[in-house]
Amino acid sequence: MNSFFGKERKLTMMVAAAMALASTGAYAQHNDGNQDREHRAAKHVLLISIDGFHEQDLARCVGANTCPNIAVLSQSGITYTNAHTPGLSDSFPGLAALVTGGSPKSAGLFYDVSYDRTLYAPSDTTCSGKQGWNVVFDETTGIDGINGGALTHLDGGGAFNPQAIPNALVGGKCVPVYPHNYVKTNTVFEAVKSAMPNARTAWADKHAWGYDWVNGPSGTGVDDLARTEINSIDPATGTYYLDTYTHTEKFDDYHVQALINEIDGKNSTGTASAPVPTVFGGNFQTLSVAQKATVATGGGYADANFTPNKQVAGAIAYVDTAIGKIVAELKQRDLYRSTVVIVTAKHGQSPTDHTKLVKNGDTLTKQLETNNYLNQSGNFGQNNTTSGNLNDGTGLVGTGFVQTDDVGLIWLRDQTQRDAVVATLRANLGCNAPGICADGPQAYILTGSALAQRFGDPAKGRTPDIIVQPNPGVIYTSSTAKDEEHGGNAPDDSHLGLLVSSPEIRHGHSVDAPVLTTQVAPTILRVLGLEPQLLHAVVAEGTKVLPGLRGERFE
Repeated sequence: MNSFFGKERKLTMMVAAAMALASTGAYAQHNDGNQDREHRAAKHVLLISIDGFHEQDLARCVGANTCPNIAVLSQSGITYTNAHTPGLSDSFPGLAALVTGGSPKSAGLFYDVSYDRTLYAPSDTTCSGKQGWNVVFDETTGIDGINGGALTHLDGGGAFNPQAIPNALVGGKCVPVYPHNYVKTNTVFEAVKSAMPNARTAWADKHAWGYDWVNGPSGTGVDDLARTEINSIDPATGTYYLDTYTHTEKFDDYHVQALINEIDGKNSTGTASAPVPTVFGGNFQTLSVAQKATVATGGGYADANFTPNKQVAGAIAYVDTAIGKIVAELKQRDLYRSTVVIVTAKHGQSPTDHTKLVKNGDTLTKQLETNNYLNQSGNFGQNNTTSGNLNDGTGLVGTGFVQTDDVGLIWLRDQTQRDAVVATLRANLGCNAPGICADGPQAYILTGSALAQRFGDPAKGRTPDIIVQPNPGVIYTSSTAKDEEHGGNAPDDSHLGLLVSSPEIRHGHSVDAPVLTTQVAPTILRVLGLEPQLLHAVVAEGTKVLPGLRGERFE
């Protein structure tokens, strides 16, 4: 199904031209006997995303040899010491940066729970009611989540939950908006398949159906999307995979095995033969769970220097061992020399310095409700459903929404109140209740033209009206279960580890120049001998290939 978001004609023409160039130029040269080009282009790219993996984690574990397998990769790799997310660091915009080459402005993904003023409720199949829907593409997007049911299957129940799929009016027709329709730009998986007819793609992530968007607007970008749901109940224990970091290791093991199966010429489940993917990879959750665990239980870090406490140290060791197994399989199958391995993260975690932690509760949402900018009883969007179950398709429509973690994304129910809301927030910046704790030099309230330039025009329906970045260390919660979070633009959740490794890079070195994680996607295309402009977001934002690769044989 095509995306319901129309593309500008100029952009479409530019992308079409780039596709034609790739199909008749770089890729054709790779196959027409040009030995120089053939040797210089990689045949496979393996992308590994480790949620929470800071640049400091990478530097520390390599320096101390507590991640020996990653250290070996760095010896024939380029380490980018100043890599950051493009403005927001939730999993959705974080992964979108890596696989689309674009920020939320192009990809349209701000959070896995967000809002869109143009959409209709899942139950409004004629698109005749009120517009404005609280979009929730998470564990409840699988059919196990229907009517608030228990998440009892690793594959999320094997289908979409129709109650989680909103509708849009397109060309006079009311059509469902699946996650792959929701992303506004194509993905690296689609780009590779469009330019390389025999290419195969694969990916594994934490939500079985919410991550359908990696398929891109075509809905078919990923040939083998492993349907694994981290919020499901492990039948062996009767508990969730997220309950402890060691239990999360079991979930991540499914992804490790999927990658090994694919390297071995099978599908992700190992049940059928399949070509080794041209672009493939997956996500690790273990480190993120260990980082969020309270310092009192051995989670997080011991100090501001990223000294890991017991759980984080154990999680890094686990991930390193897993990467070692994957690389060993590449070598066993004689694929290592033809594969570029990229190790990075969707996001970091904040705060690593426990002394900066502030948890005063969700004072931002409270301010909005108290002043009647949102319903004073918290009845907005999917917070208020007929059944009482989140994301069952019966939430309120047209209410606006606020998403908070260590950031605040605000979609107002009445956009004409924007200036009044900003004035109210600015009058309550302090950390004493009911202040929103955004009075420090690294805090800001982004709105108006500055927000539109960076993230897109809120008037078009998708972009928040206001983004609040509180002081680093602030989490808008009173939960006692976690001491770190992500989603915003604090240093600790935006500064990530990034390593590009290949045997063709004979001597490992670092690049200290500032880069964005959006540069990973065009780099993937470049090392495969394809044009980065195949990606719509690369064209729209002028995203560059990562520096420092020029002169390598796959460049």
